[in-house]
Amino acid sequence: MTKDDLAYSRAGRSVRHLALTTAIGLSLASAAAAEDVKLTVALAANPQMQTAASLIDHFYESHPGIKVEFQTLPENQLRPAVLRDVATNSGQFDVVMIGAYEVPLWAQKDWIVNLGEAYVAEDTDWNADDLLTPIRDLVSYEGDLYATPFYGSSSFMFYRKDLFEKAGLTMPEQPTWDQVAEFAEKLDDEANNISGICLRGIPGWGQSLAPLTTVINTFGGRWFDENWEPQLSAEKSSAAIHFYIDMLREHGQPDAASSGWAECMQLFSQGRAAMWYDDTVFAGPVLDQASDDIRDNIGFALAPVKETDASGWLWAWGLAIPQSSRNHDAAWELISWLTSEEYIKLAGENAGWGTVPPGSRKSTYEIPEYQEATGDYADLTLRSINGADPLHPTVDPVPYTGVQYVTIPEFEQIGDFVSQQFAGAISGQLSIDDAIRVSEARIREIMEDAGY
Repeated sequence: MTKDDLAYSRAGRSVRHLALTTAIGLSLASAAAAEDVKLTVALAANPQMQTAASLIDHFYESHPGIKVEFQTLPENQLRPAVLRDVATNSGQFDVVMIGAYEVPLWAQKDWIVNLGEAYVAEDTDWNADDLLTPIRDLVSYEGDLYATPFYGSSSFMFYRKDLFEKAGLTMPEQPTWDQVAEFAEKLDDEANNISGICLRGIPGWGQSLAPLTTVINTFGGRWFDENWEPQLSAEKSSAAIHFYIDMLREHGQPDAASSGWAECMQLFSQGRAAMWYDDTVFAGPVLDQASDDIRDNIGFALAPVKETDASGWLWAWGLAIPQSSRNHDAAWELISWLTSEEYIKLAGENAGWGTVPPGSRKSTYEIPEYQEATGDYADLTLRSINGADPLHPTVDPVPYTGVQYVTIPEFEQIGDFVSQQFAGAISGQLSIDDAIRVSEARIREIMEDAGY
């Protein structure tokens, strides 16, 4: 071989070596890129969830290989979208925000990952023992966590202290519904565009039926008797429904049949309602939205009662991993961060302590800054959560659990239909008795079809 041939041979080997090295480098780069995981997360459009989306860059700092796409939807759109995804095993979402109603039903169907078995026992940093027991139980099935609780809540009364004082009224720590009706009548001020009370009227089993069901419970009514016979037309249930709708018609906000929690929160924070009965989780956001003069005059009271000692509901929004997700481990990294003690402190320091997800962890209520910022409503939230009894929600025995809902698969269909009829009664399109009659007939059909 000549010197020229040897030179060409070495040059060829160098070129091939360079090409091979380059190919390996590109392959490694592609492999590294392939290791990046993109999580698609379905969230309810609630204030605390919107805060979570705004803080996601902090998650990226410790998890650079995971990217997150939030799909934030109103509750009435979120539920069918998520149900369709998990029930058909389509894998569109890696993390889903689901409520206490769905957790046991979906866990039983094996639609969502058993987090207790797969992750919680091994992840001691997450500190499952710090969770509030009533909320932990809501997102568990047969003793295992199937969702990490983002927040827990009950319900209580918001009211304007200045308007009460001006009218010579005093809000008790725990009013009766009869007292609330009297207050609403006296505080209703059409001339100044102030409604006596704001209540949910918009259709949806998780919208208007949530507060209405607590009224039915404390009036001594129930959805079903022990034989699963519908009970809306029974004397006490009917009285509660008449009471709720009549109060909305006479002293509630304009267009009440199209108002949910979001509309009521806006009206109350703008000074256009004297009282508002709703979820404890909205205490922080409503104080944050209100002007100074209104904020300084907002008070809180326990959920109104009639025949029961307590009537506040019990709820949790949790983060679950569908079995159909291909990214279980990465999904756990996200949901364990979003529901950690670390995240709660981060949200408080960066977005304000009123934006902190309440009702999930005991340690939240030991943070001095949170205690100072939340005042009376933090204590009332804890008392309301601990006072709710989803196992015995009514005066008379019932075959179901759940305070503001019935934990059976059929309740979603039942609740959506019934709330449509009640919205018609609120708007005056049909009588309350007709709404009850039509609703009960449809409930009976649904239950008979389901084999009850």
